[in-house]
Formats: sequence, structure tokens, C-alpha cells
Amino acid sequence: MSPTASTPHILSSREAITDTIYRGVLGIDTNNFDLVLPALHNSPTTTFDLNGEQHKGIEAIKTCAFDKVGPLDTTHTVSNVRIEMEDGAETASATAHILGQHYRAGEGLVENSRGVLVGGLYFVDLVKDEHGAWKITMWRIKVIWMDGDKGVIGW
Repeated sequence: MSPTASTPHILSSREAITDTIYRGVLGIDTNNFDLVLPALHNSPTTTFDLNGEQHKGIEAIKTCAFDKVGPLDTTHTVSNVRIEMEDGAETASATAHILGQHYRAGEGLVENSRGVLVGGLYFVDLVKDEHGAWKITMWRIKVIWMDGDKGVIGW
């Protein structure tokens, strides 16, 4: 079964926010921008921030972030999601822990290939759109540590 970009309408706001983050991450791990795109607010101010390096707007996010990581063999595991929002609010913030394993494209299953494991935090701001779907306006990643070949991700 292929992953879909839609969110079931039976989810609570907190579940829908978490699903939005998970959908974006799944899109990265499957190199499927069609999954990432509906998780993002379609605005020139939507921002992806990796340790202070910011990319604003959907095209910049795709070119400078997704196109570099999407083709790699990756798994990003998101945990400890915490959501801050008022009842009935149209905006929310979330934090989460992240572990991301990265290998060069096609090398994830190759014996003795070199990868890099990254540990960090997500800080995500979201807005509810006119259809009631939660969209990411700011996706900030704070990398705390790395273990392995940083060159895999271009560091």
C-alpha cells in the first residue's frame, strides 16, 4: 500500500498535527515530495531551518533541503511529540525528538557502507488552513549530535 497525502478527518487536532509531521518525514524517507507538500503551508514565508540555515518558500525548501536528503537511503524516527495549543486555536507549536539514519543513495543495505546517525530536536509551528488541515509554517531542526560519516549529508 502506498502512503497517501490525506489526513483522516476523524483525528483530533493533536493527532492531526502529529500526523502532519509524520507525513512530512515519511515523504523525506520515501523521496516523495507529494507527501511533504501537503504538510507545508503554501506561503513564501514557510520556513525550513537546519541549525540556523533557513530556506523560505516551497521551492527553496524543495531545492535546498528535500532534494539533498530525499534521494538518500534514510529513516527518520520521530518521538516524544509535544504539542502546545489552546482549545479551538488556529495555530499550534510542536516539539519532538528525532533520530535520523542516513546512507548515500543505494547504499543503505550494502555491507560495511558508511552512514551517519543524527540526533536532534524538531521545533514546528503550524497553522490550520481554510479546509481545517494543519500545515507547517516553520520546521526548525536543531542537530545535537552526529555519529558516522558527516559527508553522507554534505557536512
